[in-house]
Amino acid sequence: MGKSIQSIERAAAVLRLLAGGPRQLGVVDVAGSLGLAKGTVHGILRTLHHVGFVEQDDATGKYRLGGALLHLGTSYLDVNELRSRAINWADALASRSGEAVRIGSLLDGRALVVHHVFRPDDSLQTGEIGLLLPLHASAIGKVLLAYDPTAAPEAKWSAEAFTQRTLVSPTHLSRALAEIRERGWACEADEMSIGVAGIAAPIRGQGGLVVGSIEVTGSVDRLCDRGRVPKPELVRQVQDAARAVSRELGAQRW
Repeated sequence: MGKSIQSIERAAAVLRLLAGGPRQLGVVDVAGSLGLAKGTVHGILRTLHHVGFVEQDDATGKYRLGGALLHLGTSYLDVNELRSRAINWADALASRSGEAVRIGSLLDGRALVVHHVFRPDDSLQTGEIGLLLPLHASAIGKVLLAYDPTAAPEAKWSAEAFTQRTLVSPTHLSRALAEIRERGWACEADEMSIGVAGIAAPIRGQGGLVVGSIEVTGSVDRLCDRGRVPKPELVRQVQDAARAVSRELGAQRW
């Protein structure tokens, strides 16, 4: 076996230390624990910070694991696995709700539709697998944005206003994302297309990390009550389907 690269070994040791120790560590803490010079540790941490693998607390100067590394950890899940594990539950959701169903995952700042079930009626419909949806204007995208550990809202959505109801204000979107995390589901009505609504919930993988989203989509009149409030029964059905797929993917709590 060829000679190992010392700098990579040291960087890996720093990451393992941050993952297994207290929430935050300073340069002196890391250097003492690993037996490395403070200058060496500072250089490693500066590089890891540059690529997003660690974050630095502005107040204390200490370091913790960064969002980019957490997001990288979800890459074990192949899109095809997400789709294959979700197909049966997506079909069942379409049957129960009477609406079209989409499964999505995050791709380059947008929501990629990896599976699409037609609304179970005789209406003319178009397949949407491979469609890329804006995160800020779709229910499926809002879920992915709300739970993305690397998400800084102002850097993650296009401020394009598709309709007068599209959320383009950082303040309004941040508030909406906080509400999604608190209640566990997202909705949109007339935000991407007039007359169209969506209700979505997060799909989780091992460890509880959000790896996708499942959504019912259809007419505002069918999905919402007065005032564009999502119908509680549809919300429950979407959340039940999301939990079922999550269990298929090894999320123990769901």
